[in-house]
Amino acid sequence: MPFVGDDFLLQNKTARGLYHEYAAGQPILDYHCHLQAHEIADNRRFRNLFEIWLEGDHYKWRAMRANGIAERYCTGDADPYEKFLAWASTVPRCIRNPLYHWTHLELKRYFGIDELLNERTAPSIWKRANDALATDRLTAQGILQHFDVRALCTTDDPADELKAHAQIASSKLKTRVYPAFRPDGALDVHLPEVFNRWVDRLGTVSDVEIAKLGDLLEALRKRHEQFHQMGCRLSDHGLPYCYTEFCTERDAAAIFDKARAGREVVAGEHERFASYMMLFFGQLDANKGWTKQLHLGALRNSNTRALKTLGPNTGFDSIGDWPQAERLSAYLDRLDAEKALPKVILYNSNPNDNYLFATMAGNFQSEGLPGRVQIGSAWWFLDQKDGIQSQLDALSNAGLLSNFIGMVTDSRSFMSYPRHEYFRRVLCNLVGRDIEAGEIPDDKPLVGEMIRNICFRNAEGFLGLVARENST
Repeated sequence: MPFVGDDFLLQNKTARGLYHEYAAGQPILDYHCHLQAHEIADNRRFRNLFEIWLEGDHYKWRAMRANGIAERYCTGDADPYEKFLAWASTVPRCIRNPLYHWTHLELKRYFGIDELLNERTAPSIWKRANDALATDRLTAQGILQHFDVRALCTTDDPADELKAHAQIASSKLKTRVYPAFRPDGALDVHLPEVFNRWVDRLGTVSDVEIAKLGDLLEALRKRHEQFHQMGCRLSDHGLPYCYTEFCTERDAAAIFDKARAGREVVAGEHERFASYMMLFFGQLDANKGWTKQLHLGALRNSNTRALKTLGPNTGFDSIGDWPQAERLSAYLDRLDAEKALPKVILYNSNPNDNYLFATMAGNFQSEGLPGRVQIGSAWWFLDQKDGIQSQLDALSNAGLLSNFIGMVTDSRSFMSYPRHEYFRRVLCNLVGRDIEAGEIPDDKPLVGEMIRNICFRNAEGFLGLVARENST
């Protein structure tokens, strides 16, 4: 019997019925990912299993490091096949880590491989997977078609050009691909050298000469509008916590001038400037009817030696433990008071904050818009079976599970689309368990409709994205 069978993670008859009848066939709307638009536009063909599976996957790198694997097999100069063999030797040590589930689910769904990956099976799996990757079914665009991805949102800096998005929009690709607006670089006045390079790039792409704060705001408004014209309907911010040291425009302008001149900006000034800019971004989103995503609480780049040698996003981040409640409340309340509160999705990285975020969302709802502010899907280190269940429990107990807009891949890898299946199986197992316990009515049309909505329809309606129609 294969490890990933038809009833994988489905522990009772009701769960199995819910999944196979209501969840399995739903399409995907992946409204937050880190795929590269140019790889989609160019329909990248992956030469081997390393390129599609290991090339940028810091989850796997962390597991390999924990298994004592040398860095040259993670981010270094080892041969792709050697890197794959190093990963294969680590997989058997990953039992009870979500990577063990994801690895075998991905092998099954992309390549039809049921074997467990280990050092013995690695050579055969490498060859079979590489043979499959040579077909059109597993190019970048082929994968989106295969997994019925109706729409996806990449994550894009306003200082980046949108040429790849324009190329995709004018192509025959059936999946709709939209940018999402991630202006975190606008907050980095405490890093004047980094900030000024970013401001110069923004000025070039927006065709605005940025000398003063007003120029910066003009350039960002212009890019926000250009993103909107490309179909963008979501922004995104990755912050330790919400900045709420609100200041005047005059104060923000003075801080901007210091940074632009290359002078030191101290911590308190950074907080005030970031607070000013986050209110500005909230107003932009509200005016356009966008949804703002707030990813809060990650402690990034903990290992300074690794940061210097390998750079960011290489697997040296962890869960942070900043106080979130008062700052999050103050930020949402200020936007609400100014009638500039957009739709908001709150993602937390610390499981201790699940109920905090879920209850905070309930403070800022509005008539005629179900779930205007809501807790997002389990994020980063919580994106696994226990974390998903905990997020669903907090959402159910403190809000309305029925209005939840569901799962995202939040991934840089084209191999991550089974994450949606994984989430759906966990969701159906949780609900099926409650039905069999008599805590939810055994009413399949009632509950099945909720499952379908969470898997796809809620996101489609809430986000205002145009998704392609089913072509079959």
